[in-house]
Amino acid sequence: MAPQKRVGVVLSGCGFLDGAEIQEAVCTLLSLDRRGAAVVAAAPDVEQLHVVDHVRGAPAEGERRRVLQESARIVRGKIVDLARVRATDLDAVVFPGGFGVAKNLCSFAVDGRNMKVVPEVERLVRELRAERKPMGFICIAPVIAARLLGDEGVKVTIGDDAETAAAITSWGARHVDRRVDEIVVDERLKVVSTPAYMLGPWIAPVATGIDKLIAALLELAS
Repeated sequence: MAPQKRVGVVLSGCGFLDGAEIQEAVCTLLSLDRRGAAVVAAAPDVEQLHVVDHVRGAPAEGERRRVLQESARIVRGKIVDLARVRATDLDAVVFPGGFGVAKNLCSFAVDGRNMKVVPEVERLVRELRAERKPMGFICIAPVIAARLLGDEGVKVTIGDDAETAAAITSWGARHVDRRVDEIVVDERLKVVSTPAYMLGPWIAPVATGIDKLIAALLELAS
């Protein structure tokens, strides 16, 4: 019997406007669990860029929250500080999307093509790349792969958004248009991506794409 794969799931908060997209995160966790993988949920212990009222769709003035504590809501408290996670602890990693990726794991939401990646996120991605371990990026998260691995010509998808695709190609990465229920696999760099809620429109096709991503990710980890 093959040993259980340990897969990191890096979260960016709780709620698609200021953290992790909850449906994407849950679909990821469910797909991993159904395939017998051991989940290592992690998030950086940093303050969110801001807090958004998800009813009004606008920032909640005066509120402050931390990414690690908010991410813990999604995984029933079973989470660790990303600073404690090393590539040697994992067989693969996956980044669910949500605006929190672009706000809390990197600065794409604010800085666009001049974005920077949070140091602990960059460290883990570069460690995994050095060990040639697979990585999955969902929704907007492929901008992290493109920014950090663009010099190697990494191939990713965020669906068909022209502006985001232009940013991705500006870093040397290759963008491939895909439907919500499709994936792109860069076998050379062991990077898998799917558009998810960059396209939507709702959970069923998003879940299909994520399930395909997890299947491909675990195959690359075998």
